[in-house]
Amino acid sequence: MPREANRGDAMDVGGWLRELGLEQYEAAFRENEISEKVLPNLTAEDLKDLGVGTVGHRRMLLDAIAALRAETSAPTPLPEAPLATDKAAKDAAERRQVTVMFSDLVGSSLRLTAEKCLLRFHTMCDL
Repeated sequence: MPREANRGDAMDVGGWLRELGLEQYEAAFRENEISEKVLPNLTAEDLKDLGVGTVGHRRMLLDAIAALRAETSAPTPLPEAPLATDKAAKDAAERRQVTVMFSDLVGSSLRLTAEKCLLRFHTMCDL
């Protein structure tokens, strides 16, 4: 997808339309200030308002807009950065094991005093 060389990450909407073979709509997009921020939110009704008269052209534009949306909504994680969800899942799993062990310990020893219960807990954990 065309990008302006001097702005790095700014999209050239006119170039994008030319790539699609729909350069005849470039002036309408420019006059209506359709930028890379507005483009992903355009609907079929918006395209009609812009003067995109044929269903085939609207369909081509909507498909290309959907591809843009998918491209911008899929973040790429840094390879050396650990995923936060992995750490959170591991923490939750560890807490669950301790909780299950503690509830088993308490449930099976209702007649134990708090000190004995805590002593059993530490013994099971090798603390």
